[in-house]
Amino acid sequence: MQSKLLLIIPAYNEQENIERVVEELKAKYPQFDYIVVNDGSKDNTAEICRAKGYHLMDYPINLGLAGAFQGGMKYAEKKDYAYAMQYDGDGQHDPKYIEELLEAAETSQSDIVIGSRFVTDKKPWTARMIGSRIISGCIRVTTGKKICDPTSGMRVFSRSMIKVLAKQVNYGPEPDTLAFLLRCGAKVTEHQVSMKERIAGESYLKFWSSVKYMARMCLSILIVQWFRKRV
Repeated sequence: MQSKLLLIIPAYNEQENIERVVEELKAKYPQFDYIVVNDGSKDNTAEICRAKGYHLMDYPINLGLAGAFQGGMKYAEKKDYAYAMQYDGDGQHDPKYIEELLEAAETSQSDIVIGSRFVTDKKPWTARMIGSRIISGCIRVTTGKKICDPTSGMRVFSRSMIKVLAKQVNYGPEPDTLAFLLRCGAKVTEHQVSMKERIAGESYLKFWSSVKYMARMCLSILIVQWFRKRV
């Protein structure tokens, strides 16, 4: 029987993490379906998935997180899932929160539920979290809504959001899209989670790339989103 929830696992050069991530899901949460979206990895991510018989969507070139995310949403829309969850392939997301987030989405009838690190826990004053605070401020200025953890990649999307995100170009899983969807009337809630530390591999966000990312997100939230076609 098909699960009501699809876990979408974008993966780029995650050969050191992907087996551990998927095997934990299969062993502890077999009631949930998943799809690994290999985003043109240059390492052995795809080969590992094929050898292990994992459910795999394999892109020959790197499309970026937005492209991998939309591919997963297209799959979820085609297979008629009630909910889809973005779930990172680097091992930082804790699967014990999957059921909590799904229940939160159903109970609150939210379009998006964010697995937030800072609903009850205090956000630290690290360089990256200062950027997160600035992005949160931009979202609040443009939407009137407080989002504590706009950069969290652990999110559950309702069927209505799946349909939108599967069909619209450039609607990646980023804070600017979140701000835009809020302005369009989407109901977004947050649920407290904690994240694990990355065990292997390296994050694509280094110091200067993090600064550029923050600046790009703020520019998009404050200016670009006003020129997007409303959904």
